[in-house]
Parts: sequence; C-alpha cells; structure tokens
Amino acid sequence: MVIHRSEMKVEEKERMRDGDGITRLTHLVNGDQKNARLFAEVTLEPGCSIGEHPHDSETEYYFILSGTGIVNDDGKEVEVKQGDSVVTGNGASHSIRNTGSVPLVFYAVIVTY
Repeated sequence: MVIHRSEMKVEEKERMRDGDGITRLTHLVNGDQKNARLFAEVTLEPGCSIGEHPHDSETEYYFILSGTGIVNDDGKEVEVKQGDSVVTGNGASHSIRNTGSVPLVFYAVIVTY
C-alpha cells in the first residue's frame, strides 16, 4: 500500500492534553494499524506544547525531525533536538514543548501491547 502525502489526514488539536496552542498531526497511515494506535508527524509552533500524560499498556516513541524543545520525561526535564528519540511506556508520563524559534517537528508512534 502507498499513501500519498495529499491523501493523509491532517488534524489540528487546540490545547492537546492541556498543553498550549495548537498541535498539528499529519496521520502517516489511515485507519487503525495492528498494534499501532498512532503514527503521525506532529508539528508544534514556537511556544506550543502537548501537556503531560501517561502511557499505560502502550509505548509512545518520538523521533525529532527538526527544531528544539523540552520533554518532561517522567518528571525530569530534558532538552531535545533533531535526531533525538524519546521513549515513554510502562506507566511513565511525558510532555513536550517547543522552546525554539522555528516549528518543532517529530514523528509520534504509539504501540499497544
């Protein structure tokens, strides 16, 4: 199966998980995929964030494509930049915010158990 960019669903969520601003998600696959609840390219404009939330019975992976930000990694704030990965699962929680002057863009994949 090939999904062209023009066919991908784009969704904008205001104050996602009680974060700030608008989160833009480009869903890279359509519909439910086996064991993958989410597979999306996420864009946070400067100052925008996704609020803190846990991952029980699933793991979320972020891969930073561009920009810079801060991830609250289960209570510890860590700077992230292009090429970094974030892994959150087993009941841990996380949040992410764009601290830079350009969009923070990353892939987000949620795998369920």
